[in-house]
Amino acid sequence: MIVLGSTGSIGVNTLNIARKFKLNVEVLVAGTNIELLNKQIEEFKPKKVVISRKEDIHKVNHTNVSFGEDSILKAIEESEAKTVVNALVGFLGLRPTLKAIECKKKIALANKESLVVAGKFIDQTKLSPIDSEHFALWYLLQDKKISSMTITASGGSFRDYPLEKLKDVSIKEALNHPNWSMGNKITIDSATMTNKMFELMEAAWLFDTRKLDAIIETKSLIHGLVNFEDGSSTAHIANASMQLPIAYAILGRCDEQVLKPVDLLKVGSLEFRQIDKQRYPIWEVKDAILENLDLGVVLNAANEVAVSKFLNSQIGFLDVSKISLDALEKFSSVKPNSIDDIFEIDKEVRSYYDS
Repeated sequence: MIVLGSTGSIGVNTLNIARKFKLNVEVLVAGTNIELLNKQIEEFKPKKVVISRKEDIHKVNHTNVSFGEDSILKAIEESEAKTVVNALVGFLGLRPTLKAIECKKKIALANKESLVVAGKFIDQTKLSPIDSEHFALWYLLQDKKISSMTITASGGSFRDYPLEKLKDVSIKEALNHPNWSMGNKITIDSATMTNKMFELMEAAWLFDTRKLDAIIETKSLIHGLVNFEDGSSTAHIANASMQLPIAYAILGRCDEQVLKPVDLLKVGSLEFRQIDKQRYPIWEVKDAILENLDLGVVLNAANEVAVSKFLNSQIGFLDVSKISLDALEKFSSVKPNSIDDIFEIDKEVRSYYDS
């Protein structure tokens, strides 16, 4: 397989699955963590390696190394691998998803932005999401009439923070997730609840429904619930690890134990909370966005600019959601009719706020 984003948390877990099931890794694509990449090269012996920066090529212990987006696309096109694991972060992951579809490869998709910004132009025939929430919903589906679907959120870094102090929080505090360690971008998106908005949009495309909602479950043990017309609900409970959805996305099914089962007696109790619009202002537009999924490209572009500005100390934490909400209002009439329109709208939104 081809692993895009091999040194991130999803990439590392993908390689754990590759090791467990003795899967062949033909191409590794990574960013700037060359030390970890070299360890991966030594163990998995890929035929080709792609990194993000030309100046890092000499540090990579491999004879076939290239850099940049064009090299990623070329690697997908030329590889004999049948599966592409796309764990790239952000809009950068869209073109590789489109290229993998064009090359008729199976896609294990962790790059949620692909569906968020361009869901209506993406053929899902060979696509499996690598996301605990969407995996949970898929796992629970039965041949019964569904009323609605619910995914869960951790609540992020500031779920217990006094509201009046949110305007002054530091970058370090924002990156301190209560349940696990993730990359900077997704940790900030978790704190603003934008990540959960993205996941609802993904679910809308994946399951062809708008009857979607999210709630906070503080221990991150329940990942999704399917609510049936007969009044019953089923929940997917598993310890928080991406290895289970990764295994299913790559292998199709998995009958071996991948995770340690949840011991409910040790858990003792679970706590559920409503997503508060005061704490998470982006939630004000949840219903509007689910009714107009074209806005995904606007939300993603504005959010990527805003998160970058926050991480560079140019704006405060609350300004991240303010910029996103402002963009959704300013660009509310977008109607992309082609994949080229998606790239143009993305460029326009970034240009407006990236100054």
